[in-house]
Amino acid sequence: MKFGGTSVADIERIKNVARRVKKEIDAGNQVAVVVSAMSGVTNQLVAWVNQLSPLHDAREYDTVVATGEQVTSGLLAVALQELGVNARSWQGWQIALKTDGVHGKARIQQIDRDELDRRLNDGQVAVVAGFQGIGPDNRVTTLGRGGSDTSAVALAAALNAERCDIYTDVDGVYTCDPRIVSKARKLSKITYEEMLEMASLGAKVLQTRSVEMAMNHRVRVQVLSSFVDAPPNSVPGTLVVDEDEIVEKEVVSGIAYSRDEAKITLTRVSDKPGVAAAIFGPLADASINVDMIVQNVSEDGRTTDLTFTVTRADLERAVSVLKKEAKSLGFQEIKPDAKVVKVSVIGVGMRSHAGVALTMFRTLAEKGINIEVISTSEIKISVLIDEQYLELALRALHTAYGLDAA
Repeated sequence: MKFGGTSVADIERIKNVARRVKKEIDAGNQVAVVVSAMSGVTNQLVAWVNQLSPLHDAREYDTVVATGEQVTSGLLAVALQELGVNARSWQGWQIALKTDGVHGKARIQQIDRDELDRRLNDGQVAVVAGFQGIGPDNRVTTLGRGGSDTSAVALAAALNAERCDIYTDVDGVYTCDPRIVSKARKLSKITYEEMLEMASLGAKVLQTRSVEMAMNHRVRVQVLSSFVDAPPNSVPGTLVVDEDEIVEKEVVSGIAYSRDEAKITLTRVSDKPGVAAAIFGPLADASINVDMIVQNVSEDGRTTDLTFTVTRADLERAVSVLKKEAKSLGFQEIKPDAKVVKVSVIGVGMRSHAGVALTMFRTLAEKGINIEVISTSEIKISVLIDEQYLELALRALHTAYGLDAA
């Protein structure tokens, strides 16, 4: 069981989490719990480090920010003991959850499960601090934003757990953002691949790395709400599972969106071999990730307009890098645009159904929405549109693919 920051935001909520854990113990299950820091605590710890030194030592940064989870794990163990549950807190280094030495965004390499197994078999609940481990230099490491999800899935894999329940402030994975599309409905099951696409395309329910790990180790993940109990005889949350577990596959399972997009167009670039490498090379050197790309060749065949997307946070830096290379690249003009959004339709059923793209393009055309860039994969189609049309596009597509709740 994994509980995020909002689930352990104060003492009352920690008591609520303890009651949920006790329920599983009373049902006869062995339970390991992974906790995040209390809501807002990690941000405060990061801010303090940055105030002292913007160019801080990453090892000391990890030492500071890992304390948030240490507090929560101890408090939850105390809360469980108050309910008469045999519980003990564990820090990442005590397990030990071994990582590489990349401080601030370490990757898990190995978990020593022997002592945890022994405690669980003795009926003890292990309350584990998420988001942290220990590096090869014997220093505390942290796993980067959303790292507690990754800790939980890795622990579930190491312990061969029947399931990894991730408790959050939503009660599952929806066909679209229910705050925008009121007819969005909760999915009872979704495949790892679909969840991975949705997580990477803007859906904030699960962190991408945790879904990758679940897929690689075939860990069944269930997304649940910490605050709302499912009605009797209903599916409690959303199960993220292997494709083989889903008999009837929807053509489109969900629609995701990302506001974190910015578009750059370079006009009249010479159309010759090596130009794309010359443009994207300096961006890669500056650690700027390029996502969608489209190229239009001019009538004379000698020049091309090149359009691509970067994150909004990287837009200014990308424009600056390209302006420095303007002479060698030889483009006429650079046109940045941050007022765009990416909308994606996702579904493993696309592999065996034609016409998914046509439905998307026709639906947007009927609403007068212009598509600026298109990208596809085997199970998704993404388009870039003007941000003012986001809500209209999501609702229209949700209806067009038959996803509206009855």
